Amino acid sequence: MTNKSPLAVCAEMLWQDKPIEWRAARLTERGLGVGLWNYPDHDLDKLKATGANFTIMNGYLEGRLADDEGADMLLKSARETAQIGKRLGVDRLNLHGTGLGDGGIPIWQHEVVTGPMWLKARDTLSRICDMAEEEGVVFTLENLNLMDHPGCPFGSTADVLALVSSIDRPQLRINLDLYHTQIGEGDLLRWCEKCLPWIGEIQVADNPGRFEPGTGEINYPGIAQGLAKLGYTGPIGMEAWAEGDSDAAVDAFVAAFTL
Repeated sequence: MTNKSPLAVCAEMLWQDKPIEWRAARLTERGLGVGLWNYPDHDLDKLKATGANFTIMNGYLEGRLADDEGADMLLKSARETAQIGKRLGVDRLNLHGTGLGDGGIPIWQHEVVTGPMWLKARDTLSRICDMAEEEGVVFTLENLNLMDHPGCPFGSTADVLALVSSIDRPQLRINLDLYHTQIGEGDLLRWCEKCLPWIGEIQVADNPGRFEPGTGEINYPGIAQGLAKLGYTGPIGMEAWAEGDSDAAVDAFVAAFTL
């Protein structure tokens, strides 16, 4: 039995010695979707010419959720990014609680998220949904672990679920990154079940190391079986480095999620 979920791979993290359009074409040849990070790093015409199905891309270049200045920056940047997303046919545009700097370190760090910050974040995401509805695009909000991304507001799986479910609009879904959930909370399948009505994409990498499935402690074949039992047929994307050979990493991912 083949997997019912469409599979994709983040092109940024594999074949580091090859141009990004080569990587996108390679994944497309294998029948896989292609994930991207920040669009200014790439030649968009060359990417579009690959014919790839771009499944997800960073949905903003600057901004944050929980203050007036950051929210305005985020809305402006997300609207501009939406135009690039439509040009490439990107399925989902990804957001975080705040912009990430070098090494994934949050630019705007907060150890404590206050009530007013929660209300502002919800308002900002509602504005994102209004814009997304106008533009005909979909955004996701991704959970992040606090070991790799210290001080990131609204980073936990619980916080992302609370925000997205409270807004409950089709223009905003959860990008449930199970690598981050494993580090932050564990109990992966029960979090999948809790988030299920709002999931736009599930992303995977093993822990520790953020390498492909089979290199760490997470039983991804078991996760695949569990997702099938939950009735999940949405996209699953590998956002992982290759422990060794990139083609072998892709093979391991596909094998883990082929039932």
